[in-house]
Amino acid sequence: MPLTLTTNPETQPATGRVPLAVKLGYTAFMAVLVPVYWANYGPTNFLYFCDVALFLTLVAVWTESALAASMAAVGIVLPQLIWVADFAAGLFGVKLLGMTAYMFDERRSLFLRGLSLFHGWLPFLLLFLVKRLGYEKKAFPAWWALAWTLVLFCYAFMPGPTPNAGAEPVNINYVHGMSDTEPQSWMSPLAWLATLMAGLPALLYFPSHLALKRCFTRPT
Repeated sequence: MPLTLTTNPETQPATGRVPLAVKLGYTAFMAVLVPVYWANYGPTNFLYFCDVALFLTLVAVWTESALAASMAAVGIVLPQLIWVADFAAGLFGVKLLGMTAYMFDERRSLFLRGLSLFHGWLPFLLLFLVKRLGYEKKAFPAWWALAWTLVLFCYAFMPGPTPNAGAEPVNINYVHGMSDTEPQSWMSPLAWLATLMAGLPALLYFPSHLALKRCFTRPT
């Protein structure tokens, strides 16, 4: 009697889960964004959490790495929702946090500002990727460590808020307060730094981790 080889889908490698159209479309977007941002903002702009997440997403769509997609999702899904709320308020002339003030700076071209609208759709792409690839629970400590490294580096080496910064990124990742024109003044700089480093994982990353772990199981 001939042997029949059967395939258990649960034992197959997790490849082909990201459609080619997504890979190519996202890569085309990055091929435009990176040189435009570099020319207008300089390389330090890529130290922002959201920009780091862009590169993690690029890695995730091509390698189908659950860890890369999960790290980006843990790190920016909730913060990007805050960005969207701040931007929406700005459209109606209401200032919430001021983190999207640059989107209304007419000195910057509409095309340049339009590229920043990725803050609105990137969370949905990441949720799609995590659904396809599964959530990797190691993403929480991995992103936490990466975020703290970025915060400390930006605090120590990157320029702080200034009234006339121009297009050069200042106060990257809000290490001196929420404003790019002046540092916060209601606590000492180190107290703000400590509050930021404690608040990011406690209020943003850990809740995201719990929600993603609950909603998405990793394929085997």
